[in-house]
Amino acid sequence: MSSSSDDAAATGVARAAGSAGALFLDAEALYGELLRGVRPMCTPTTCLVGIRSGGDWLAERLQHDLGLPGQPGAISSAMHRDDFAQRGLAAGGQTLLPFDVNGADILVLDDVLYTGRTIRAVLNELFDYGRPAQVRLAVLVDRGGRQLPIRADFAAARVVLPASQSLELVRDDAGRLSFQVEAR
Repeated sequence: MSSSSDDAAATGVARAAGSAGALFLDAEALYGELLRGVRPMCTPTTCLVGIRSGGDWLAERLQHDLGLPGQPGAISSAMHRDDFAQRGLAAGGQTLLPFDVNGADILVLDDVLYTGRTIRAVLNELFDYGRPAQVRLAVLVDRGGRQLPIRADFAAARVVLPASQSLELVRDDAGRLSFQVEAR
C-alpha cells in the first residue's frame, strides 16, 4: 500500500469539488502517481496483467511507459465471479496471458478496488493458467468497502463513496483517462 506521503501526494487529484461536495478525480494525474508507485515494484521480468477493461488500459500504458519487454496480459473475472448467475458473461473480453504464468512475477492492475470480489475471481482465473511465483496488486483508486481480506500493494488514491454510487474509469478516443461517478 502507499505510505502516508503517497496519500498526501494524491490529495490534489482526489478532492471534493464545488459546494455540492461532488467528487473530482483527475485520472491522468492518478495515472502519474500509479506509474511512480509501481516503478520500484517492477523488474525487466515483471509481467503486467490488467483486469478487463480499466485495468487492461492501465497495463497497456504502463508496459510502454516502464519500457517492459513483450505485451501485457489481460484477465477477465467473469468465469469465477460469485455473482455469475446474475451477471453472466460480460462483453469486456477474454483472458489473454502472452507469457508462462508458472514461476512468473505478476503485477495485477485495476482501476478501482472496492469489495475485493473481482480480485478474488481474477486470482482464481490466474491460477487456472499456472502457479506464479508472486502476485501483487496496484490500483488507481481504493474506495474501501471491502467484503474480503484483500488489499492493494499500491493505491494511487483512496476515496470514500457511498455504496449507492459507482466509480468507473473511462478512456476517450485519444487514450486519455477520466472517472465517472454514477448512482447505482
